[in-house]
Amino acid sequence: MSDKKTILVIDDDVDIVDSIKIILEQAGFNVATALSGHDGIEAAIKNKPDLILCDMMMERIDEGTKVAQELQEKGVSAPIFLLSSIGDATAANIEIDTLGFKGVFQKPVKPDYLVWAVKKTLGL
Repeated sequence: MSDKKTILVIDDDVDIVDSIKIILEQAGFNVATALSGHDGIEAAIKNKPDLILCDMMMERIDEGTKVAQELQEKGVSAPIFLLSSIGDATAANIEIDTLGFKGVFQKPVKPDYLVWAVKKTLGL
């Protein structure tokens, strides 16, 4: 179906990418994936996702922040959510919207919450 929303998952951990992809596909979304920040930027431009999930620590500790900033500079308007094992601590200490993120998902991601939050953000 062409009316399916597309979610882009950017993370260098293939197990995380695969599990989130399964969760979101079962919820009815199209899912594009990338295993690096660079590939994620290219995938965002190519796939024009409706929402992006991006890991914070990939090639560099702050790779996710760099990806979010570059996507915004390139005119990608999809909301970007941070994926991180330190997501709760980051959100408690830093205003994540100043880093270019709409919200945070703590790893491991709770499937029901992920689907709920994605649908809510997309108005579904």
